[in-house]
Amino acid sequence: MNARPALRVDAVLVQAVIAGALSFAHLHDLADAAGQDGWKAWAYPISVDLLLVAAWRRLRSEGPSRLAWCWFVIALFASLGANVATAGFLDLAHPPAWLRFGIAGWPALAFLGGTLLAHSTGDRVPVPPAPAPEPEIDVEPLPTNAPEATPVPAAEEAPALPAPVPPVPAALVDHARKVADDHHARTGTRIDTDTLRARLGVPPQLADAIATQLT
Repeated sequence: MNARPALRVDAVLVQAVIAGALSFAHLHDLADAAGQDGWKAWAYPISVDLLLVAAWRRLRSEGPSRLAWCWFVIALFASLGANVATAGFLDLAHPPAWLRFGIAGWPALAFLGGTLLAHSTGDRVPVPPAPAPEPEIDVEPLPTNAPEATPVPAAEEAPALPAPVPPVPAALVDHARKVADDHHARTGTRIDTDTLRARLGVPPQLADAIATQLT
């Protein structure tokens, strides 16, 4: 006796059919209110749903794509906007000018989106390659009777060389000599290196080099 296949109803599929039918009707009513009567009013929901499906199929088949996400959001916004507009937020008996403008311009926008999704090259987000496994290195164990390594004595540090004396310009030496003479005339003593450095505003090494040339 053959078992009869049980009829299973997918709740998610039923919900998708209901939501699609309602969105389809809302888009038709919105297009009809904006002046697109007859078969043109029925073509608008078909155009929106086809663009939505094309963008979603591009995402499913080729992975993350900025182009597909852009047109998916545009189609979703058009469908959601129709649902909200037909819920009493707009006076469909006297539709505003911006709604008529948007409905009239939708075919060109949908044609552009469908063409780009069908014929453009993929712009998927690059996935970084997996790192290559590091090769295993076989380390042979040392024999138990191997001689111990002799520690190498650390090299003695070489004595630090004295810092080179910076060259002193002749004009700076002449200026320093005038400062030293002025100090000797006022105090009666020779100017020391710290006072000379403070008066000239130079680094200590340069002040030592100048003081050496003044002696």
